[in-house]
Amino acid sequence: MGPFSLESMLIFANQLLASANVIIGFSLFVYILTHNWKSAVAQAFCALVAFVTLVYVVEITLGGVSTADAAYLWLRVQWAGIIFVPAAYFHFSDALLRSTFRPSRLRRAGVLTAYAVSALAVVIAATTDLLFTGVAKSQHIYALVPGPLFSSGIAYYVLASLAGWANITRARSACLTSTSRRRLSYLMVAILAPSVGVMPFLLLPFTAASIAPIMIALVYFVANVGVAVMTVVIAYTVAYQGVLLPDRVVKHQLLHFLMRGPAAAIIVAVIMLSIPHVPDILGLPRDTIMVVAVAGSVVTLQVVISLAKPALDRLIYRKDRQEITWLQSLDQRLLTTTDLQQLLENTLVTLCELLRAPSGFVVTAQESDLTIRVFSGSRALAEAFLREASLSHLIEALANSRTEEAMSNEDFVESDGHRLLPLRSRFDGSILGILGLREIDPQVQFGDEDLSMANSFVRRAEMALDDTRLQQQVFAMVQTLDEELDQIQGWRSSPYGVTQEGLESLQTSPVQLPGFAQMVKEALTQLWGGPKLTQSALRTLSAVRVAMPENDNVPVRAVRAVLQEAIERQKPDGPRSMTSSEWLIYNILDLRFVQGHKIRDVVRRLAVSESDFYRKQRVAIEQVVETLVQMERDAEDEGG
Repeated sequence: MGPFSLESMLIFANQLLASANVIIGFSLFVYILTHNWKSAVAQAFCALVAFVTLVYVVEITLGGVSTADAAYLWLRVQWAGIIFVPAAYFHFSDALLRSTFRPSRLRRAGVLTAYAVSALAVVIAATTDLLFTGVAKSQHIYALVPGPLFSSGIAYYVLASLAGWANITRARSACLTSTSRRRLSYLMVAILAPSVGVMPFLLLPFTAASIAPIMIALVYFVANVGVAVMTVVIAYTVAYQGVLLPDRVVKHQLLHFLMRGPAAAIIVAVIMLSIPHVPDILGLPRDTIMVVAVAGSVVTLQVVISLAKPALDRLIYRKDRQEITWLQSLDQRLLTTTDLQQLLENTLVTLCELLRAPSGFVVTAQESDLTIRVFSGSRALAEAFLREASLSHLIEALANSRTEEAMSNEDFVESDGHRLLPLRSRFDGSILGILGLREIDPQVQFGDEDLSMANSFVRRAEMALDDTRLQQQVFAMVQTLDEELDQIQGWRSSPYGVTQEGLESLQTSPVQLPGFAQMVKEALTQLWGGPKLTQSALRTLSAVRVAMPENDNVPVRAVRAVLQEAIERQKPDGPRSMTSSEWLIYNILDLRFVQGHKIRDVVRRLAVSESDFYRKQRVAIEQVVETLVQMERDAEDEGG
């Protein structure tokens, strides 16, 4: 057999493919276990891929054994992995069928029995000669010598695998959606690979002496390719099981993991196995060539993946390409607190130099109080100004300043030795903050060129504050979503079934629904009429039923009365104040929802920034929700 014969090439290719299967199997085992370990289907897949990987680990090891005793030891280890494959296969099929709400105690007992039979077979093989009696070498291939019970082991392997296939077929027929049916269709084909691909190793004791080595190598080659490809397909399907992330995210994570992990490792393995075992190559030691080749290939692959990432993302996100591109660039657009600080500082320093002011500051409203964002020059002067300043008086004084596009000397408002300018929102004209410049001479008038340049810098500061306010709203919504996702992850780990009492509770009490807070918010926005109030599930509240007689048995009136009572319970004691922090929650609820004022008017009357308004409104609605929950409990207790 020459060095370049077909058989030698197949043997070498099988060695490479066996190494690739070990890398793929171990990589997917780690990936699924760390990304989806709570799923029963994922756990069963990890068991299956672990035993298949063990078979290929031993196959690689057998290529280096030189004695029959060593081969006998490793072949028994390989056989232990083989005999556990049908048990893990049946376990996987049972977990998949249970995920379609088809539990079965008998099938569950069958899984435990299969593992017990496999474990018993391993014990028998280790302590007796009933399964195999030794090892024989036929045509340079080591194989076990079958014992009296070896055929029984093959029969068990086939029967357990067929039972697993039948379960997966049932799971496929139980799918209700086209997406789940498509994935299970892939799985029905792909799942044949582990059991069928391991079968040649199981039958080797019968085939080693009767089939030509080249045919055995060819069968191994086909099996290795099938296992490598189908293991990835199975992992792709399993990665979705029980995961509530969008499909595009799961697909993106798995694809990039395969490229940066298994693909890189396989290339390294191919290079290491392909470099010939000779003392010198091109006048250099083999180890030197190998280190350079491995390091160069790893770095090159990472560069190629980075360059190919946009094309891969377009392939994965072909239906949402524009949105994904925008989301991916969002992190480069967002302003952090430090970014805003630096931008405002640079803008303020430039304005001070341009308008020849010895010091200056930018303040914003926080909880109805003025807070220094940045200052230039003396901080003491800025703090002294704030101690004497009143937010409501300043907003009133600046109400008519900078109402036009161009800036004039009349836009500067003098106050306590400072010239003040409002920083307005470009959306609604509301005041986001106040820019103050220490004046040297009140009689100094700025020229048109200075005013034009100053106006551009002021607008830069306004844009930064405006964008930051919008980002705060986005972050607040993201934080809310994050809390809901945490709750959903909790539901993932809980049983899917519910008791009859739980179903009745959901039917009669909307406070237990996940969207109850959103339901309350929508009803408040249309408190005086609209489908979000008239068709709201809040009509089924016990507190609403209690309020029906007092509202002429009209459900909408009763809902409105209950919401107004929940709002009234937020009212503090004592005389009402529009600027006091303790009255802020009630004032927002009353002005915005009960009296129906526009947000701009509410912000102006309460002397708060719009970002503070949205944050406090969210807190106010949460307090109304908590009050409604308590009112509902009280009504249920009275009715019970």
